[in-house]
Amino acid sequence: MKFVSLTFLSLGMFLIVQIFMPIIAFEIWNIGQKFDSSLISPQPENNSAVLGVSIKTEDNFPSFVSTLTRLTKPNYSQFSITVPKINIEGEKVLVDSNDLSKTLAQLPGSALPGEKGNLFISGHSALSQFFELRKAVFGKLADLKKGDQIMINAGGVNYVYEVVGFKVVNPNDVSVINPPEEQGRYISLMTCVPPGLNFKRLVVLGKML
Repeated sequence: MKFVSLTFLSLGMFLIVQIFMPIIAFEIWNIGQKFDSSLISPQPENNSAVLGVSIKTEDNFPSFVSTLTRLTKPNYSQFSITVPKINIEGEKVLVDSNDLSKTLAQLPGSALPGEKGNLFISGHSALSQFFELRKAVFGKLADLKKGDQIMINAGGVNYVYEVVGFKVVNPNDVSVINPPEEQGRYISLMTCVPPGLNFKRLVVLGKML
């Protein structure tokens, strides 16, 4: 009986560590950051900041939903992303999609790979490797640093972006969809933080080389 109790106690402690350590680690990381507010356009934090984009809450999870459409559709319905620093290799990104249930999604109407503007990609995170699901591709975005590379392959063409900054925002702050300036070619990777929870959003900003 004592052995059974110790087993359950050990299992309980293991689960607590798995759940709370990633949260604590992220908060320590967040405190140590000096975010450059100029990296993202200073727009108001409301749903009118980007026309055609709203916040949809489903199962207590708020997410961006875009009705934006492009005049000329690309000749591909998906592209791939590789981020060597955090072991993302050729992950699929759906083009013009609001659906994050299966894989990564490029926000409808945001820039396509190589275009001027901001290529905006969203994906899930996870509490830890123990709980991580296949769809939680962006679980380690906070491990990226300035200078790390984000590689995109779209329609057989390769594009390389370099991480230039980070920002933690409220879930309803759609201003992060905007590029820092009109003529540049940027990419933004967004996920929930702390990992596995939806209190805030971490946005990693990159610029095309």
